[in-house]
Amino acid sequence: MYHRDHRGNFIFSGPVTPAEIFAIADAVATEGISGRTAITDPRSILQFLRTKLVRLDHEEFHVVFLDARHRVVGVEAMFRGSLTGASVYIGEVVKAALKRNAAAIVIAHNHPSGVPEPSAADRELTERIRQALNLVEIRLLDHLVIAAEGHTSFAERGWL
Repeated sequence: MYHRDHRGNFIFSGPVTPAEIFAIADAVATEGISGRTAITDPRSILQFLRTKLVRLDHEEFHVVFLDARHRVVGVEAMFRGSLTGASVYIGEVVKAALKRNAAAIVIAHNHPSGVPEPSAADRELTERIRQALNLVEIRLLDHLVIAAEGHTSFAERGWL
């Protein structure tokens, strides 16, 4: 399908499907955020998550795990839902963060409707996750809601 030349450019051996392009974009985005530089604001991780979430026709809930210097130590799509929602299990989020020895996390999910405005349920879930993480001294840095029309950052709105 493809390989990279000595400069890191992609060389394709033939036609490429949209799914293959998205897979390559995911790999490049992951490569760009993994372990090298600290995440200092919501925008530094937004493009990575946007690449993964905006094109989906169902809700997905992702967690980005960060070390004490806010470098990415892992990213996981933890829950998958339907067009209008996804069930999120708070204990599983905490367990995954502890397993990766995370000092902080950023959570994100998409709205397939295209509208990035968080629901009351989104706000309540975020607060419950924040409280659970506080019990084990892990910080919730942000919750991003990503949609075709844009995004919402709970941290930017002062909700965290």
